[in-house]
Amino acid sequence: MKRKSTENDEIVPTPVNHGVRWQRGRLIGKGSFGSVFMASLRRPISKFSIFPPVMAVKSAEVSDSETLQKEKQNYDNLKQCDSLIKCFGEEITTDENGQMIYNLLLEFATAGTLADQIKNTGGKGLEEKEVWSYTRSIIKGLIHIHKNQYVHCDLKPENILLVPRNSANGRRCVAKIGDLGLAKRTSKTKKDRYLRGTVPYMAPETLLYSVQESPSDIWALGCVVLEMLTGNRPWSGGGGGDDTEEITRRFGEKYEIPIIPEGAVLSAEARAFLKVCFVRKPEYRFTAEMLMLLPFLAEDEEEEEESVVGAPRFVEKARRSKRQRIPIQAV
Repeated sequence: MKRKSTENDEIVPTPVNHGVRWQRGRLIGKGSFGSVFMASLRRPISKFSIFPPVMAVKSAEVSDSETLQKEKQNYDNLKQCDSLIKCFGEEITTDENGQMIYNLLLEFATAGTLADQIKNTGGKGLEEKEVWSYTRSIIKGLIHIHKNQYVHCDLKPENILLVPRNSANGRRCVAKIGDLGLAKRTSKTKKDRYLRGTVPYMAPETLLYSVQESPSDIWALGCVVLEMLTGNRPWSGGGGGDDTEEITRRFGEKYEIPIIPEGAVLSAEARAFLKVCFVRKPEYRFTAEMLMLLPFLAEDEEEEEESVVGAPRFVEKARRSKRQRIPIQAV
């Protein structure tokens, strides 16, 4: 007698290039790693499902999927953090030509990327209160990454995704760090064999000496915050753009840092925050934990006080300034 199948053991035939439990939707992006698609569950979601109703699926031919497989490994090692995009697993599918496709299943950010939101301001930049909210979330993600002995290596607005949230305080989205394919383990002794990331967001030690460790992420964060506040990509105001040689020359010969565009209106707290991100020597640059103590990132009265464990003594002044809302010296 044939046993009646159950929901748990039923094997559903998989259509071409769809997953066992999900169906591929429209193309939403392309990159050097492959393509990104929307995906939805093939069956109504149950309370036992590990998948949300909608996901983002990064796909590449198995033979070209090294970066995606590395990203999956990085997600596994970093584990869960509310300020990182969630990973729901991986799956191999087959396309219409019989080619094997590697798929990485990720949280879908329905509000798009931070780059999209900055672009929508028409070069004016975001409101400082919005920058405050996004920056706090990004730093929490960096704290998690760095505590797990990783460096992101490609922090930029295109790799920061916005996820809607229900919030009584009116803040519509939370910023989450994504695209961990270039992330690497920290190393105290070795130089990188190749540059990782995007040139305008690279730190001086990366472009000049091929050194890319956690302070390099802090420099990149400063570039992201500057772009949020002004609406302008770093280096876009003084020439150079994305040109590696030109930016390297400005680092090496002129000792320049990304500048605040003329006419930009920034608070003293925001300028002070950028100043400590753009310290040239990485050993003197603030850590992610230290940045959370600055007045620019002081909590709202409605938020609970956060405790940063292990903060060095010399940031106690910044901690007191934060509580009193006293700006430290501006740039």
